[in-house]
Amino acid sequence: MSGWSAPTQDTLFVLNDVLKITESDLPGYDQLDEDIVQAVVEGMGKFCGEVLAPLNPVSDAQGCTRHEDGSVSTPEGFREAYAQLIESGWNTIAMPEEFGGQGMGHVLGTVFEEYMNSACASFMMYPGIVGGATSTIISAGSDALKEAYVEKIVSGEYLATMALTEGHAGTDLGLMRTKAQPQDDGSFAITGEKIFISGGEHDLTENIVHLVLAKLPDAPAGSRGISLFLVPKILPDGTRNAISCASIEHKMGLNGSATCVMNFDGATGWLLGKEHGGLAAMFIMMNAARLAVGVQGLAHAEHSYQRAAAYALERKQGRGMGERPDPSAAADSLLVHPDVRRMLMDARAFAEGFRALVLWTAMEIDRAHAGDREADALVSFLTPVIKAYGSDRGFETAVDMQQVLGGHGYVKEWGMEQIVRDARIAMIYEGANGVQALDLAGRKLAKDGGAVAMRFAALVEADLKDAPEWIAEPMARALGDTREAAGWMLENAGEDPNTLGAASYAFLEMIGVVAIGWMWVRMVAAVEARDDGFAEAKRITARHYAQSTLPLTSALRAKIEGGAQNLMALPEDAFLRA
Repeated sequence: MSGWSAPTQDTLFVLNDVLKITESDLPGYDQLDEDIVQAVVEGMGKFCGEVLAPLNPVSDAQGCTRHEDGSVSTPEGFREAYAQLIESGWNTIAMPEEFGGQGMGHVLGTVFEEYMNSACASFMMYPGIVGGATSTIISAGSDALKEAYVEKIVSGEYLATMALTEGHAGTDLGLMRTKAQPQDDGSFAITGEKIFISGGEHDLTENIVHLVLAKLPDAPAGSRGISLFLVPKILPDGTRNAISCASIEHKMGLNGSATCVMNFDGATGWLLGKEHGGLAAMFIMMNAARLAVGVQGLAHAEHSYQRAAAYALERKQGRGMGERPDPSAAADSLLVHPDVRRMLMDARAFAEGFRALVLWTAMEIDRAHAGDREADALVSFLTPVIKAYGSDRGFETAVDMQQVLGGHGYVKEWGMEQIVRDARIAMIYEGANGVQALDLAGRKLAKDGGAVAMRFAALVEADLKDAPEWIAEPMARALGDTREAAGWMLENAGEDPNTLGAASYAFLEMIGVVAIGWMWVRMVAAVEARDDGFAEAKRITARHYAQSTLPLTSALRAKIEGGAQNLMALPEDAFLRA
């Protein structure tokens, strides 16, 4: 049965025909034409398919090993694959040129992220934080820190981590206990324990640069007292810092990713940004990570869809209720059954629509980096949606695709249950999805009275004017539901402080449904003049999305307007049954 191959045709369609990146004058895009874009996309797909994809089952079966001296070994083949990654230069595709990158733009970097996550999600966990880490150091670090670390992280000589979480604190970073004691030479002694640190220790690079949240002795209480520090595993003089891996977690999935408990025992670090300004500096890194998690959701959906579609075509089970492809056959393929097609079409509609959305957002990030404030605001608005809706639907799609395989989806040899296990964490880390929904409703919507949300709606509405009626009408209804729900939330938020919290998750889902629908409107326009199999498949998939997914906004609006009263009515002790 087929595994995964890079969806290069669909990626190139989005880049060239929907986003038209070769016609853009954004920085870095001037070096792109369709031949270069095709060569880059196909080259990245070839690398991921040939080098990384074979490691996926190995990573799950072997996992990582912590040794008595605290060192950690990655699964068989990881070190060689990482060396090939660095040699290929694909890891530098979107990195800034002044620090040794190729500067081709975040949009092409996002393509590579999707392909790496689909091919081997555990492997991607090691270089996955590099973009956010380098952006943070460039933005908040001193010239000396930038000179010492950024170019080596960009090249892949060093890797990096986010060391934020503590066992007792979780999402509430203000409760952290890790301390930073100022030293006479301007450095800080970092002492504390961090948990859930992806790639906290490994054998891929000699040095690992930890970005660590800690509190100074005079820090204000809560999150206002957090500072951010750069703490390398190997100090500039070549000696080992006082950092150690106490253990690695035994997890549900992503077994090839070393998720470490890290001890900092007076480790030497340097301040990033201002004292007590760690939260602002951290969010540069965190927002990049959240967008990357959304891309993981896309990757899990695409990989599981490919496996399920191949299985459904090959598997003979039951007979079609209508005209059969071969009346003499004992059984037909699973694709004759409407319910199997329902699951596959739902998966296809999400994956292709969400791919367009994440690449559109990546292009908006490139606009924001070029100084476009409206683009920056739109990216900020959509970040929680891409993270949460993308990872929710990515996991749900993987489960549905597992269902297509029936019992074979539940056993290890077919690879589907690994995708389900690997996908589950995306809904939890980098800010659990309920937190993302609160961010969208409580901060992104409420803080400006809905101004950015209305700007987003106006962009969607503008593309509906020339769209075919069969997609324009359901999109207009969905957009209307979303506007009415947002207005209701803003109007009622002052009466009950729980209103926004109760409505937040349904509102995030509404924005996700509408945003992907918008991308389908744009894709339908991009194939309007085409009369080939690819274009017809796009139109059929768009019709399916319009008929099966866009109507969900009506139910979501009803949930939102139900308010918080019932959710909050049950006394706390009543949740524990006698």
